[in-house]
Formats: sequence, C-alpha cells, structure tokens
Amino acid sequence: MENGMAGKPRRIQSIIFGAILLILFILVCRLFAPFLTVILWSILFYVLLKPLYQKCTAGCNITTIKGKIIRNALAAVFSFGTVILIIIPLSFVVFQLFLQVTELIRQVRDYLALRPFSVDSFLEDVSRIVRELSSEQIIINADELRSRILGFLGMGMQRLFVFSGDAARNVGSFLISLIFMIFSLFFLFVDGAYLSKLTLRIIPIRKEYIKALVGKFKEITLQLVLGYIIVALAEVVTAFIIFSLFRIHGALVFSVLIFFFSFFPIIGPAIVWFPLGLMQILNGNFGRGILLMIVSSAFISSIENFIRPIILRGRIQLHPLIIFFAILGGISTFGFNGIILGPMIVIIFLTVFDLFLTEHKLEQK
Repeated sequence: MENGMAGKPRRIQSIIFGAILLILFILVCRLFAPFLTVILWSILFYVLLKPLYQKCTAGCNITTIKGKIIRNALAAVFSFGTVILIIIPLSFVVFQLFLQVTELIRQVRDYLALRPFSVDSFLEDVSRIVRELSSEQIIINADELRSRILGFLGMGMQRLFVFSGDAARNVGSFLISLIFMIFSLFFLFVDGAYLSKLTLRIIPIRKEYIKALVGKFKEITLQLVLGYIIVALAEVVTAFIIFSLFRIHGALVFSVLIFFFSFFPIIGPAIVWFPLGLMQILNGNFGRGILLMIVSSAFISSIENFIRPIILRGRIQLHPLIIFFAILGGISTFGFNGIILGPMIVIIFLTVFDLFLTEHKLEQK
C-alpha cells in the first residue's frame, strides 16, 4: 500500500516532466522550422561530401593547433565551394529559363494571331470532339478556343513577370539563406560527429536501432541523390544538347520539364520529347521529327531505363510506384524539399516498422 502511495507521486512527476519536455520539443521545432530548407540541404550536401572531406583531412592531427587550422580551412573551402558551385550554374539557368519562357509564349501568341490554316483546322477538330464527348452540352467554336488560349498565355506572361518581381525583391533573404547554409556546412564538417550524437540522444530507442536508422538515412540520401536527382540532371543536360542541335525553340524550357517528368514511371521524359517530334512531323519536317524521336529515345530515355537501375542496384527496396507518389506527395507537402523528404519519410517509416517488428518479435506474414 505504501509502495503504491509512494509510486503515485513519481508517476505524476513523470507525466508532468514528459508534458514539459513535449512542449519544449514543439517549441524547438517551431524555432527551427523557418530554417528547414537550409538545414535539410546542408545535411544533404554534408552527407554527400563527407567521404571526400574525410579523405582530405585524413592526415590532419586535430589535437595540434596546425591540424585544427588545416581542418577549419578545408571546412571553409568545402562550404564556400559547395554553395558557389551550385549558385552560379543555377542563377544562369534560371535567368536563361525566364528569357526562353517569355520568348516561347510570345512566339505562340504571334503564331496564333496569324491564324494559319493548320491551327484553324486543329481548333475546329478540338471543338468538334468536345461537342461530341459532351453530347452537345458544351458548344465552343474555334475562335473561342483561340481567344481562351491567348488569354491563358497572357495570364501566364503576367504571372511570370509577377514571379520575377517577387524573386527580385527576395534576393536579400535568398542571400541570407546562402550565408546560413555556408555556416551550417562549415560546422557540420567541423563538428558533424558531435552534432549527430547530440541530435540522436533525443531518440529514446536502443543504440543498435539508432545505428540502423543512421545507416539507412545515409544510404537513402546517397541513393536518392545519385539514383534520381543526378540521373534527372543528366537527362536535362542530354535533352538540352539534343534539342539545341535540332534547333527546338525553348530548348532549355523543355529540358527543365524533363527534370520533373523524369520521376514519372514508365513514360518519363517521353512525355516531353515525343510531342516535340510529333510537332516537327505535323509541320512537314517528317525526317527531322522521326530522327528527334529516335535520338531522344536512345540517349534521354536510356538514362532513365538503364543507368538508374545500375546506380541503385536494388539498394532502395521500394516499388517505383511508391517512390513516385512519395515524391509527388512530398512536393505537395514540403515544396521542392519534398523531392528528398517524401521518399525519405516513407523509407524511414518502413525501416522503423521493421525495427518495431524485430523488437516485439512479430513475424510479417
């Protein structure tokens, strides 16, 4: 009886302490939430560059002043170099992309304004198909379709300029984020092991499970970047070269679209290059259109179908359909960060689930 009475205050104390800890944890998450993007991509680059950094600092004796200076200097070089190597190409691509999108919209508007026979015939066919599919409930003629397309293009041009204005006004905050990323990368390179241990102390599970989770996190990060992001970028570069050789207007725009469509299973980049080849055929360039399809299939889609499986080698034991929806759901929830966060959350969840089954000795049937 006395033990029960003595244990009751301890339980109450534990509940209160746990509630305080939970509230403080939520507050800490709120404090770090504005810097989620900076922290996420800093950790990503740190995981990718850590092996190279460790090789460069392998001969440094950090117990001496000279060794610490060399280590800090290399960490600074890696931090600044990573950001510079990303920002310069990215800034150039974004600027060129803006120019090509505006030029492409202008060309389409001018082309529709000329009212060529092929466009009029195509719009009439679309109007007829819409009427037939809707059982005459939706009646829209070719002129209405043209005006709506022109209105849509005009709205797109307007939104593009609004977006560019917002981007110009946010240059200051973007530069501040880059500075934060440099600081984050520097301290990750210098004190990554200590920060990792400090963070993992929050997770109240056994050490072997924490080790398994950390190993899975590193593996997922490397495989997602190499198997999906790098492969998508390789497809973009290849597509840009091919589209430029075939003198496709807006080659950079269509190449960037391939980056996003590369995450679509089965069809992937073909969503972009097949209509481009078809447009060449419809415009009378039959040979060029067929050749564009053949070359795109051989060099762009081959990256998707052959190089990615070689890189992954079955390391990510997850069906491509789940990866696909995880990426889409991640982008919908977290924005561009979702490309990494979506699949990572799903795979870590499955890993934790396997650890739970192991801990409770449950069999998967």
